[in-house]
Amino acid sequence: MANNKPTDISKITEKSPWQELTLGNQIYGPATSKLFNTGEWRTSTPKIDWEKCRQCLLCVPVCPDSSIPVKDSKRLDFDYDHCKGCGICVKACPFGALVMEHHI
Repeated sequence: MANNKPTDISKITEKSPWQELTLGNQIYGPATSKLFNTGEWRTSTPKIDWEKCRQCLLCVPVCPDSSIPVKDSKRLDFDYDHCKGCGICVKACPFGALVMEHHI
């Protein structure tokens, strides 16, 4: 970019004036999505009942935000910093282990 504006999210903060934002708020730096904590957009939050969870992992690939971490072939609790509360994981769970908790 020729205009000296920041080209990645590491240089753009909530205190950046609009004049320093990239055109169309485009992000040019790689691997920056983890820096955006989009979980605050949620009006509903998925919750897990660990007693009902069978670790089938069917919820993991349907999450559009990759907010269901897996370690050693076991799902972990939600990454609420990035979960937007869409509820797709709840629909995918055949065991009723996931429910949505509504905030409004």
